Amino acid sequence: MWEVMNLKANTNKLKRLIDERHQRFLNTEGPVEKKSYDFFNQVKKETDPMFRLTNEWVKEAEAFVKDRKTNVHPNQVKSTHENIEMIILHSYYLDVHRKRFKELYQSSHYVLDMVLDDIERNEKSSQ
Repeated sequence: MWEVMNLKANTNKLKRLIDERHQRFLNTEGPVEKKSYDFFNQVKKETDPMFRLTNEWVKEAEAFVKDRKTNVHPNQVKSTHENIEMIILHSYYLDVHRKRFKELYQSSHYVLDMVLDDIERNEKSSQ
C-alpha cells in the first residue's frame, strides 16, 4: 500500500514539475549558449533531482500498471517517462518548437492524470 501512496505523491510532484518546466519554457528568452560549460554544469546540478524523481516514478508506475487492472499501458508509462525527461531538458535548452513542447507537456499530463485516476479507483474498490 505504501508503494501506491509513494506513486501517488511522486505523480503529483511530476505534475507540478512539468508545470514549472512549462512556465520556464514559455517565459525564458532564447537562444541559449549550448556550448557553455558553466551553463551545462548549472543544468546538470538543477536537473539531477528532477531526473531522480522521474526514474523513481517510472519504476513505481511500471510496477503499478503491471500488477493491477489499469487504463494505463506499460508503453504509456515508458513514453511518459521519456517525454518528461525531454520536457526537463527542453525547458533549459529551448531547442524545440512551442507546439512540440506543448504536445509533450499535454500528453505527459494526460498519462499522469490517468495514473492518479487508476490509483483512486483502486483505493475505492479496496475499501
